Amino acid sequence: MPLNTARRIHNPMTASTQLQERGPDPAAGDAEVEPGPIRTYTLKHDKGDEVLPLLIAYRKALDSMLDDIWKTVTWRKVRIRGKKQARLFPGYRKDDEFKKSLRNKYLEGWRFAAHWVDSALATAFSIMESWRKNYNKGYRKRKRPVARRLFARAPQDVCKLEGEELRVTLAPGRFVWFDLSRRYFPLPKEVSSRGIGQPVITPDRIHIPIHTPSDGESTRNQPLARDMAWDSNMLSLDGYSPETGWVRIDTRALATVHISSFEKRRSVQRKLKRSKRGKRVRAKYSRRERNRAGKHRVEIARVISSLADVNGFEELRPGRMLRKSRVWNRRIMRADWRSIAKGVEGAVEVPPQHTSDTCSRCGWVNRDLRGSAVFRCGSCGLTMDRQLNAAINLYLRMEGVPNSASGGTLTSCHRWWAGTS
Repeated sequence: MPLNTARRIHNPMTASTQLQERGPDPAAGDAEVEPGPIRTYTLKHDKGDEVLPLLIAYRKALDSMLDDIWKTVTWRKVRIRGKKQARLFPGYRKDDEFKKSLRNKYLEGWRFAAHWVDSALATAFSIMESWRKNYNKGYRKRKRPVARRLFARAPQDVCKLEGEELRVTLAPGRFVWFDLSRRYFPLPKEVSSRGIGQPVITPDRIHIPIHTPSDGESTRNQPLARDMAWDSNMLSLDGYSPETGWVRIDTRALATVHISSFEKRRSVQRKLKRSKRGKRVRAKYSRRERNRAGKHRVEIARVISSLADVNGFEELRPGRMLRKSRVWNRRIMRADWRSIAKGVEGAVEVPPQHTSDTCSRCGWVNRDLRGSAVFRCGSCGLTMDRQLNAAINLYLRMEGVPNSASGGTLTSCHRWWAGTS
């Protein structure tokens, strides 16, 4: 397929007929296969009264653990290169001795199985590590993370499959059984690293992670590419990899869901501004928007997952893209870029800076691009679609391959540029 020709997917709902299908490898034979990716499924339950005391104790212990870990945080000052300012980077204790002391502390007076303390401790350190990484990127403040939601991550040691039920040990001699007979997914034979992972229990739902089969065990189609980068736009997602070329997924149907729902809510707001009926109608339209948009996002994520093993998305934060224009801000805040990326298996984030205005062949930066749909390089003469150019730049960053910034020379041209104007 020519580089400047996009493989278009206008309707992700029927994309399975538009993509090349690849079955499982017949040469895999009966060899032992490593566990594949994890898929999480959600089921409702009616065991809220039985698990609520555990969830409350779990949250209290988790928040207290976060406070103990936060007290060990130290700040390291690092000078910003080329500037007079300095940044503070956090660090905290996570050695085995400290973890053991915390475990012994919270086991005193604990009314449930000791495995729940181990689970809360692992969750606390996971939350702190997530906060540290996001703080270093500038997305969090110097405030301690707080455990607000009622949930508990069940260790595998307290879970056991008994036919169509999942038995969870709350305390020695105390169990709760979750009915899985109404599930919509295949159930493994055991709770292990190859079967069911660590379920997450909330007051009315249970989220069950399941290790899906990989390679020879898998019945799903094999991806077309190893790595693929995606440029996020208002009405499309433009992907690129050398194996597939340019792939464009049309997201206008998803945008239409948001726009039509917004107009309906605004109309109701004008006519029934302060009435209870108006509030109920707006809530109905909001629920309908979430359901319809969620369906589109799931299908788009499914299509993207089928195209590549690793998919790179721009590390966009809508809150940092706002302007003085109210219309622009509405478009940005209802964009589904991050929601789609979260639903894609093997998704990674790629820095988005200057991907549209940098030549993907020689590295020259077009300062006068503005709203033009076509990128023209003033150095090497490359002319191509702006969104394709951005997707290629993202792919190069994923692979760690720099552009040639040698003022237009083509000394570092890549093999897929052969024959491209």
